[in-house]
This record gives sequence, C-alpha cells and structure tokens, in this order.
Amino acid sequence: MTINIRQYTHHDAHHLRQLFFHTVRQVNAKDYTLAQLEAWAPDEYDQSTWAQHMANLQPFIAEIDGKIVGYADLQPDGLIDHFFCHYQYQGCGIGRALMQSIVARAEQQHIHTLYSHVSQTAKPFFEHFGFETQQEQSVALRGQQLRNFKMTLNLSGN
Repeated sequence: MTINIRQYTHHDAHHLRQLFFHTVRQVNAKDYTLAQLEAWAPDEYDQSTWAQHMANLQPFIAEIDGKIVGYADLQPDGLIDHFFCHYQYQGCGIGRALMQSIVARAEQQHIHTLYSHVSQTAKPFFEHFGFETQQEQSVALRGQQLRNFKMTLNLSGN
C-alpha cells in the first residue's frame, strides 16, 4: 500500500469534509460523548465556509490508489490546525506520512516549533512523534465543552 502525499486543490474540499465528519464521529467516540461529537462535527455545515477554510489551510492530502485517506496542514507560525486520518485506514501509516511531510515543510520554512490543539484521542499519536503537552484545555464549542491539549514539538534540537 503506497501512500502518496500531495498538495490540496479546491476539488478536495467536499472529500475532506466527509473524511473529517466520519473520522471525528467514529474514531473520537471512545473519548467524547455523542453531544460533544455532534458539536465538533455537526451534521449540517456551510459548504462554502468549509471550502474557504480548507483553501486557507492548504493541507497536505494523503492518498492511497487515488482515494483521499487523510489530510493535515502546517501554518506559517507552526500551527497544525487539522490532522485527520480516514477512520477506515487507522494504523496504516497515513499519520506518519503526513507528520513526516509537515516536519519536512517546517524545516524548509525554518519553522522551529510545531504546535497543535490535540484531542484526547490523538494525544498518544502526537506524543509518539515527540510532542509534549504544554497545557490541558477545555474548549467551548456549540454549547459543549471539549477537552484537548496544547502540544508542542521543538524542531531546533535545543
């Protein structure tokens, strides 16, 4: 199974929304209540707002045999805002491939610290790649409180 990483195109927006929705609802169900999951990934959404958000993020796209199986972004300040692997492809190396792409891009752009607001579910994955928890957070979202963690990774070796 070969994982191809490519740049985002505007044609990807709908596929990324579906991947985001199903991954949040399936994978994160072990750590969050149904009400929290519905607040995080609501059934209804504005397609143009989502498409604009994805265009702003410009995520890396992971594909296997032409099928989108994950995506993640890197912002100029080192923020990883979205990092999602398809719920049917967990544990297949997609997250590793995306993280390697992020780190390589960060090094090219002389970004010395990566950070993200990581879900309870994704925390062990980020820890595996050397991220450290800076603080636990409670985030208000559509009437629900969701627990997550601000995590950082120092790339400068200091």
